[in-house]
Amino acid sequence: MSKSSASSLPSLSVRIDLDAEDRIGPGKILLLERIKECGSISAAGRAMDMSYKRAWDLVDEINRICRQAAVERQTGGKNGGGAVLTPFGLSLVARYRKIERDAASAVRKDLEALRSDIGKPKKAAGR
Repeated sequence: MSKSSASSLPSLSVRIDLDAEDRIGPGKILLLERIKECGSISAAGRAMDMSYKRAWDLVDEINRICRQAAVERQTGGKNGGGAVLTPFGLSLVARYRKIERDAASAVRKDLEALRSDIGKPKKAAGR
Protein backbone atom coordinates (compact mmCIF):
# COMPACT_ATOMS: atom_id res chain seq x y z
CA MET A 1 0.00 0.00 0.00
CA SER A 2 1.39 3.41 -0.91
CA LYS A 3 1.96 6.03 1.74
CA SER A 4 -0.67 8.33 0.23
CA SER A 5 -3.36 5.64 0.25
CA ALA A 6 -2.44 4.66 3.81
CA SER A 7 -2.86 8.25 4.97
CA SER A 8 -6.42 8.33 3.61
CA LEU A 9 -7.41 5.43 5.85
CA PRO A 10 -8.89 5.91 9.29
CA SER A 11 -6.00 5.88 11.72
CA LEU A 12 -5.35 3.97 14.90
CA SER A 13 -4.19 5.62 18.11
CA VAL A 14 -2.70 3.45 20.85
CA ARG A 15 -3.11 4.33 24.51
CA ILE A 16 -1.86 1.85 27.08
CA ASP A 17 -3.74 1.95 30.37
CA LEU A 18 -1.31 0.74 33.03
CA ASP A 19 -3.97 0.93 35.74
CA ALA A 20 -7.11 2.96 36.46
CA GLU A 21 -5.23 6.28 36.52
CA ASP A 22 -1.92 5.86 34.73
CA ARG A 23 -1.49 5.61 30.98
CA ILE A 24 1.06 6.01 28.23
CA GLY A 25 -0.14 7.28 24.89
CA PRO A 26 0.91 9.14 21.77
CA GLY A 27 1.25 12.54 23.46
CA LYS A 28 3.66 11.40 26.16
CA ILE A 29 5.70 9.36 23.71
CA LEU A 30 5.92 12.32 21.31
CA LEU A 31 7.09 14.52 24.20
CA LEU A 32 9.84 12.00 24.99
CA GLU A 33 10.87 12.00 21.32
CA ARG A 34 10.99 15.81 21.28
CA ILE A 35 13.07 15.86 24.47
CA LYS A 36 15.54 13.53 22.77
CA GLU A 37 15.66 15.83 19.71
CA CYS A 38 15.73 19.16 21.53
CA GLY A 39 17.79 18.30 24.61
CA SER A 40 15.45 20.10 26.99
CA ILE A 41 11.96 19.79 28.40
CA SER A 42 11.09 23.43 27.74
CA ALA A 43 12.26 23.29 24.09
CA ALA A 44 10.35 20.04 23.59
CA GLY A 45 7.22 21.68 25.01
CA ARG A 46 7.63 24.68 22.71
CA ALA A 47 8.05 22.36 19.72
CA MET A 48 4.69 20.82 20.61
CA ASP A 49 2.94 24.16 21.36
CA MET A 50 2.75 23.05 24.99
CA SER A 51 3.34 25.23 28.02
CA TYR A 52 6.52 24.79 30.00
CA LYS A 53 4.49 23.72 33.05
CA ARG A 54 2.49 21.15 31.10
CA ALA A 55 5.66 19.61 29.64
CA TRP A 56 7.28 19.41 33.09
CA ASP A 57 4.11 17.94 34.61
CA LEU A 58 3.97 15.24 31.91
CA VAL A 59 7.64 14.36 32.43
CA ASP A 60 7.04 14.10 36.18
CA GLU A 61 4.02 11.88 35.51
CA ILE A 62 5.98 9.62 33.14
CA ASN A 63 8.80 9.28 35.67
CA ARG A 64 6.31 8.60 38.48
CA ILE A 65 4.35 5.86 36.73
CA CYS A 66 7.39 4.00 35.40
CA ARG A 67 9.57 1.69 37.46
CA GLN A 68 12.55 3.86 36.62
CA ALA A 69 13.08 7.37 35.27
CA ALA A 70 12.57 7.91 31.54
CA VAL A 71 14.00 11.44 31.59
CA GLU A 72 16.97 12.82 33.49
CA ARG A 73 17.23 16.53 34.07
CA GLN A 74 20.70 18.02 33.79
CA THR A 75 21.27 21.24 35.70
CA GLY A 76 23.89 23.91 35.32
CA GLY A 77 26.80 23.88 32.98
CA LYS A 78 27.75 26.54 30.47
CA ASN A 79 24.64 25.78 28.37
CA GLY A 80 22.29 25.98 31.36
CA GLY A 81 21.43 22.29 31.66
CA GLY A 82 18.77 20.36 29.82
CA ALA A 83 17.26 16.90 29.76
CA VAL A 84 18.07 13.54 28.21
CA LEU A 85 16.23 10.27 27.85
CA THR A 86 17.63 7.51 30.00
CA PRO A 87 18.28 4.09 28.47
CA PHE A 88 14.91 3.11 29.94
CA GLY A 89 13.26 6.15 28.28
CA LEU A 90 14.74 5.20 24.91
CA SER A 91 13.50 1.63 25.40
CA LEU A 92 10.02 2.87 26.40
CA VAL A 93 9.72 4.93 23.20
CA ALA A 94 10.98 2.07 21.03
CA ARG A 95 8.65 -0.47 22.65
CA TYR A 96 5.63 1.84 22.36
CA ARG A 97 6.35 2.55 18.67
CA LYS A 98 6.67 -1.21 18.03
CA ILE A 99 3.33 -1.87 19.75
CA GLU A 100 1.82 0.93 17.66
CA ARG A 101 3.19 -0.52 14.38
CA ASP A 102 2.11 -4.04 15.28
CA ALA A 103 -1.40 -2.88 16.21
CA ALA A 104 -1.75 -0.87 12.98
CA SER A 105 -0.58 -3.84 10.95
CA ALA A 106 -3.03 -6.16 12.71
CA VAL A 107 -6.05 -3.97 11.89
CA ARG A 108 -4.99 -2.61 8.47
CA LYS A 109 -7.55 -4.68 6.52
CA ASP A 110 -10.32 -3.74 8.94
CA LEU A 111 -9.43 -0.05 8.58
CA GLU A 112 -9.53 -0.42 4.78
CA ALA A 113 -12.97 -2.06 5.05
CA LEU A 114 -14.17 0.66 7.41
CA ARG A 115 -13.05 3.38 4.99
CA SER A 116 -14.87 1.57 2.18
CA ASP A 117 -18.04 1.20 4.26
CA ILE A 118 -18.04 4.81 5.43
CA GLY A 119 -17.01 6.36 2.14
CA LYS A 120 -15.07 9.54 1.69
CA PRO A 121 -15.96 12.23 4.25
CA LYS A 122 -17.96 15.10 2.82
CA LYS A 123 -16.50 18.58 3.06
CA ALA A 124 -18.50 21.11 5.00
CA ALA A 125 -20.30 23.75 2.96
CA GLY A 126 -18.25 26.89 2.39
CA ARG A 127 -14.85 25.18 2.74
